[in-house]
Amino acid sequence: MVHFKNRYMVMEAFIHAVSKSQSDPLILTQLNITKAIRDSILLNFGECGLAACLGSLQVKYVNAITKICVIRVSREDHQKVWAAITMVTSIAKIRVSFNLLDVSGSIRACKKATLECEEAKFEYYKQAAGDHILPKFVETMKSCFDKIKGLES
Repeated sequence: MVHFKNRYMVMEAFIHAVSKSQSDPLILTQLNITKAIRDSILLNFGECGLAACLGSLQVKYVNAITKICVIRVSREDHQKVWAAITMVTSIAKIRVSFNLLDVSGSIRACKKATLECEEAKFEYYKQAAGDHILPKFVETMKSCFDKIKGLES
């Protein structure tokens, strides 16, 4: 049996200030992050680089509130994808930059790192909001924690 060796990258997206001409803020989704990464790989590494990465590249998890995402890629291509992600400058014509928080070789270690990052951000938001935190926000964050816990399946 062949076992595919993957790397899991926990990334944080920073969305830069939206100009007044753009009224809609960017909502991060698996689709637009995947498209931005593929476009960056194509631009920087060409069609051969893109073809090598396409088989294993997958955005496994995105939280639109905390801007944290988990990306799976093959062990052989993870440095190329990492380089391409750092060269992403925009998604849907809105300036974006990515920060790598963790790289791991197993989904369990990735899940642990993602949960730590999400919980830290959630605590920060709770402290910043104080008494004005909405119950809907708490429920949304709990559903995100459940999604992270279900990454292995």
